Amino acid sequence: MKRPAAVLALSLVTLGGVMANARLVAPTISDAAITGSGFPAKLSDYGFFIQPDAQVPNLGVHPYALNTPLWSDGAEKLRFIYLPEGTQLVADGEGLLKFPVGAAIIKTFAFGEGEARRLIETRVLLHRADGWVALPYRWNAEQTEATLALAGGRLDLVTPAGETISYAIPNKNQCKGCHAKDGQVIPIGPKARNLSVKWMAQMLDSRVLDRLPPGGATMPVWAGYSDKGPVEPFARAYLDVNCAHCHQPGGGASNSGLDLRWEQADPHAIGILKRPVAAGRGAGGHDFSVLPGQPDKSILLFRMDSAEPGIAMPELGKASVDKQGVAVVRRWIAEME
Repeated sequence: MKRPAAVLALSLVTLGGVMANARLVAPTISDAAITGSGFPAKLSDYGFFIQPDAQVPNLGVHPYALNTPLWSDGAEKLRFIYLPEGTQLVADGEGLLKFPVGAAIIKTFAFGEGEARRLIETRVLLHRADGWVALPYRWNAEQTEATLALAGGRLDLVTPAGETISYAIPNKNQCKGCHAKDGQVIPIGPKARNLSVKWMAQMLDSRVLDRLPPGGATMPVWAGYSDKGPVEPFARAYLDVNCAHCHQPGGGASNSGLDLRWEQADPHAIGILKRPVAAGRGAGGHDFSVLPGQPDKSILLFRMDSAEPGIAMPELGKASVDKQGVAVVRRWIAEME
C-alpha cells in the first residue's frame, strides 16, 4: 500500500535556523522499494523524508533516540523507523522490539553543526519477507541525495574532537557483519531497555507500539550523565551497545567466549579474570580480558584505547578513540575489588 502524497504546513528547525510556516509536499513512501527484491539506487526512492537535507521525516516515519548510543567517531546520528500503515511494533521484553515485514530502520550519520553540518551516509535496514537487508547510502556534496554505495567508501573529515580521520562508509557485507546473529541479519539498536520511557509511551499513545514492555533495568542516559553516579551501569550499557552485537552467543565474535550483553550476570563471561581464546598482538601482552583494579593490564581496555588496525575494537566503524567511553570503562575496572 502506498501512502497518499500530502502537503504539510510545518514550523521546522533547519540547518540554518527556524523556517516558519513552510509548505512541503510529502512524497509517497514506496512500500514496494522496501519489500521488493531489488536494491533502490537512491535514498529518495523510498520517500522517507519530506526535506532530505534537514532530515524532516515523512508521515509514518518516527524519529527516535537511544539512551546509550553506539559511538562512531563522534558522529551525530539521526534515527528513524518506518512502519507500514496498519502495523505496529511489538514489545515483549527488554530486548529488541519486533518489527513487521515492510518496516524500515533509518540512520543518518552527520558531522558539524548548524550550517556547517554535513550528512555523510544513511544506512537502512529493510524488513523483507525473507529477512532483513542492510544497505548503505552516501550523500552527495550538494546534500540533495544519497546514492547506494554497495562497495562502501572513504572520505577524510574532521571529528568533533578536532581529529582528521579517514572515515569509512561500510560496504554491504560489512553491514551484515555487525548485524548478523546466527547467520541472520537483525537490528541491533532499538532495544526496549535502551529507549526512553517517554518515547515508548508516545509510541503507545500513537498506536505505533502494541504495549509497554514489562518493567526491567533500563540502560542509563549517557549524554551528560556518564561521569555521574555509579559507574557500573554506564560501563555495562556502553559494552552492550558498542560490543555485544558481536560478543554474544551467535554473534560474529562468539568464538572469543566473551558475552558483553547487558543481561549477562556471569563475571567470567563479561571478561573478568577471563583469559583470551587466542593470544596475539591484540592482547597487548596482557593475560586477562578484565583484571579487577588493573585497567592498564586489561585486554578489553587496551583494545578500546587503540585505533590501530588489528588491535582496535570495535574493528569496524572506528577510526579514532572514544575518550569518554574509555574513561568510563577504565573507572569501572579500576573500582573493581
